[in-house]
Amino acid sequence: MPGAQTAGEDALATLLALVGDDMAECNRAIVARMDSSVPLVPQLAAHIVAAGGKRLRPLLTLAAARLCGYAGPRHVHLAACVEFIHTATLLHDDVVDESQLRRGLASANAVFGNKASVLVGDFLFARAFQLMVEDGSLAVLGILSSAAATIAEGEVLQLAIQNDLSTPEERYLDVIKGKTAALFAAACEVGAVVAERPAPEAAALASYGGNLGIAFQLVDDALDYAADQALLGKTVGDDFREGKVTLPVLAAFAMGSEAERAFWRRTIEASEQTDSDLDEALRLIARHGAIRVTIDRAAGFAAEAKAALAVFPPSPMRDCLMAIADYTVSRAR
Repeated sequence: MPGAQTAGEDALATLLALVGDDMAECNRAIVARMDSSVPLVPQLAAHIVAAGGKRLRPLLTLAAARLCGYAGPRHVHLAACVEFIHTATLLHDDVVDESQLRRGLASANAVFGNKASVLVGDFLFARAFQLMVEDGSLAVLGILSSAAATIAEGEVLQLAIQNDLSTPEERYLDVIKGKTAALFAAACEVGAVVAERPAPEAAALASYGGNLGIAFQLVDDALDYAADQALLGKTVGDDFREGKVTLPVLAAFAMGSEAERAFWRRTIEASEQTDSDLDEALRLIARHGAIRVTIDRAAGFAAEAKAALAVFPPSPMRDCLMAIADYTVSRAR
């Protein structure tokens, strides 16, 4: 819905206004740290960075630090670190998924090949850890390194449940908590740590980020079956073609007739798909309201994210972070 989209754009614009100077510094740090004497490294890294994206994760680091009253410089480089971890995972994910588009442009692996994408992803992970070490905080290192490990576990778990329609919803959520929510949570938590805030505030920000990340991924999974390609930034139906088990499919499968379940078993479990199968999948998902089921679940997690911020006194930054939770869900409305 246009109104919901406008509200979301307003929330992002407000967030950028509140941390604009910090984000400009963060962007400069990202460009500087992408540099390498091996020309292909900055060339490929610049390709995915130039593809855009809202930089939501580093924005959250900057916002969390400011929410906690931090006035120093550390959060800028930690925000760059968060973005490098995220970008590295994108490079690796596109290779694993054999994706051809990323944010509406040709993916790095489509342009430079799989080998270069994996290796530059490794380089960005290494840069991220260099930034963590330079920060000098064992607490920060612990949070971000644990998140990096959890992301990898989430991706492996997603591979393990691929094509398996018997996957319980809770297991599917475990994948999301690993591959997406862990970095959202860490991005927010380190903002409290650099500000030396009490443990309850750090935990609250981790809870905010984690629930926000779950909502964000649920909406992404819904959009794969509901958005047009220009909005989605990748080929619609990629999850279907790859046999990924996501909530829209699980919901439609659970509510479907035996004939419909046979369709899902053939296309998802047996990976036997024809050119017309995506249209049929979209029809079945629409028939059973599986997108609405997914968005409603996302809204629940967004509400939990907002509730976690109750430990902080009212402020423009707190209000903005609450609005960002609403924006996360509004992307599919």
